Amino acid sequence: MSKAFASEDMSKILLTEEEIQKRVKEMAKQLSDDYRDKNPLMIAILRGAVLFFSDLVREMDIHVELNFLAISSYGSGTESTGDVRIQYDMQESIKDRHVIVVEDIIDSGRTITHLKEILEARHPASIAVVALLDKPSRREVEVEGEYVGFTVPNEFVVGYGLDFAGKYRNIKYIGVLKPEIYA
Repeated sequence: MSKAFASEDMSKILLTEEEIQKRVKEMAKQLSDDYRDKNPLMIAILRGAVLFFSDLVREMDIHVELNFLAISSYGSGTESTGDVRIQYDMQESIKDRHVIVVEDIIDSGRTITHLKEILEARHPASIAVVALLDKPSRREVEVEGEYVGFTVPNEFVVGYGLDFAGKYRNIKYIGVLKPEIYA
């Protein structure tokens, strides 16, 4: 896949690769400081958070355990359907564990709120949400991440794990997709 085609589909670059990596390192340091000696279980939300998750955990200087969940409310469109469902669940218990959920973006808030309810019913010691991006202008449910990389405007962003219909995830920056691409 040519990266040139991707740049032609963007109206602008919102966050450069360098800005993202700098912020990921800052967040990893904060998480390492806050969770030192707690052996947190870090859960990546598939598929959007995978790149962020990988970079984040590699920058942390504490022991962590890794796991994955797939949860969705989007399908292949640009708007949340409101139908939040787990597509892949963890097999291990989180009871009495310090859980760090790593998400690509907090948008409407429905997905992360539903996920937190599911996880809280499993009795962890604590749950924190780490999101690379936050789009508070789209919030339908009041929720905030405990650790947020960037607040972004109400534009359709892709790259660094975020996609449109499965495309653009492997771009190293975060760009705003031209409306004619997804309209």
